Amino acid sequence: MKISVIIPVFNEVDSIQELYEELKRVLLAYKPYEILFIDDGSTDGSVDIINRLSQSDPSINLIKFYRNYGKAAALAEGFKYANGDYIVTMDADMQDDPVEIPNLILKLEEGFDLVSGWKKDRKDPISKRVPSKLFNLVTRLFTGVQIHDFNCGLKIYKKSVVKTLEIYGGRHRYIPALAGQKKFKVTEIVVHHRPRIYGITKYGGSRLFHGLFDLISILFLSKYTQSPLYFFGQIGFFTFLSGLGIEFYVLYLKYGMGEPFAKHMALLMLGILIIVIGIQFFSIGLVGEMIANSNQDKESRVKGILKS
Repeated sequence: MKISVIIPVFNEVDSIQELYEELKRVLLAYKPYEILFIDDGSTDGSVDIINRLSQSDPSINLIKFYRNYGKAAALAEGFKYANGDYIVTMDADMQDDPVEIPNLILKLEEGFDLVSGWKKDRKDPISKRVPSKLFNLVTRLFTGVQIHDFNCGLKIYKKSVVKTLEIYGGRHRYIPALAGQKKFKVTEIVVHHRPRIYGITKYGGSRLFHGLFDLISILFLSKYTQSPLYFFGQIGFFTFLSGLGIEFYVLYLKYGMGEPFAKHMALLMLGILIIVIGIQFFSIGLVGEMIANSNQDKESRVKGILKS
């Protein structure tokens, strides 16, 4: 069993050395292991420290980005290059405690595919804790994945999970939900969370709004990716019927009530417009079906093969 630890890094020059020393003490019991630092465009000398550490420890690997692409991109590249059977992710700011890794491994080996940390006693200001609680409540409600802390950086995955997930934009906040949608077994354990002593938080106030839009995107894609015509076709069908109803009403006014078309020209044009919109929605659904059909073979569906 090989352990891979993925650590996104963005201007964490003060914490890298200390984090590495703590990690090494924990991981010595799990040889072989690898530590993947993903430098997300740091400008403060973080890369120099990682390069120096790698000269004395061949288990350290460094992936450098041209510029800052964000945490999702860093995790996606880490997942791509990780070779371990179990993959651990954690932040570089020292708030995640490496001592929790053995507990995560034990829980994973109970038969789960992903174990997320739960910062039950979170050492952050209330300005971060309150929005986080709201975010987790909404996500738990709409995704059906019953954990308390979706965005905890400290997680452990089986290799089959990380090689299946597609992470981009802000989707790293919803990794447990994405795994749950693919029917992987997801759980959580309470982990020790430490107060920030190095650097400053990388998240601003717009994070909550971005998270809401990402959640809508995930919910939509999970439900309609395979059959987009179900969504767009329904809208198009009812829109078309509405427009058709308006046109029949105008015809009734003309031939049933004897009123001229000119008197209801605006209503007539509105009906035509709604009919055209309905047809367009239906057409979008058909195009979506064609795209979905062409992508069918890109997703790995097989969990395992038993040969006699």
